[in-house]
Parts: sequence; structure tokens; C-alpha cells
Amino acid sequence: MRHQRSQFHHCAIVVKTCDDGSKSRPFGHCLVAGIDRAPLKVTRKMSKKKITKRTKVKPFTKYVNYNHIMPTRYNVPAEISPSTICTDAQMDTPDGRKEARKFAKSLFQEKFQAPPQDKSGRPSKDVLYLRKKLRF
Repeated sequence: MRHQRSQFHHCAIVVKTCDDGSKSRPFGHCLVAGIDRAPLKVTRKMSKKKITKRTKVKPFTKYVNYNHIMPTRYNVPAEISPSTICTDAQMDTPDGRKEARKFAKSLFQEKFQAPPQDKSGRPSKDVLYLRKKLRF
């Protein structure tokens, strides 16, 4: 969960960590991919066209200082491999960042429309947590 003013209520997945820092960022930081605008509520009555429109997601990918994030109890499901969402090489160029956001958008939308099942056959709470906008 992001803990910075403009993105205080946004959930994110930690893609890569860098505890010692790097030359360009001399502090502990991590690469995160998350949801800027969460999908809207969907009911059974809605048509498929309306459902696809309401489940659109606006993703973000960025480097964040450890001081500005707050971990939660939720884990990333095994179906979503964080390392495939984006890489350091993609974050170096604007086109690479755009490509990473596009891939994150397709991945999140796919998982929100058909969430992975847990052991009891219900949708995974970890994915549903990412779907909600946090309110507190």
C-alpha cells in the first residue's frame, strides 16, 4: 500500500526490492506496480459490454522509497508472477515504462474479471484486496 500523499490509498505489488540502494537512488527502495484507478462495482444484471467498461484499470509502475510504503497481510497469488510485470531495463526508457504499464493493465484486468480461486473454490481475497480503493 502506498503511503505518500498523492497516492495514499493506492494498492501496489512489490516487483523488485533494492535494500542497499543504487547509484541513482542511494536509499532502500523497491519497484512497484499498482492500481491508480480501481475498477467499479459490477452486478449480475449488467451486460458484458458494460462489465468490460466498468472493470477498466489505470495502472502505475514506479520506484518508491521504503519509508513511503506500508506492507499488508496480503500476498500475491501464485498465478501472478511479480517479476514478469516490469523490469529495471523497462523503467529506464519512456517507451519501456509505457510497455510495462500496458502489460500490468492487461494482467490486472484479466485477474479482476476472472479472479483465481482459493482452496475452497471462492475468489482469492488477495486479488479482491487489490481491486478495492482503500478508505480510512
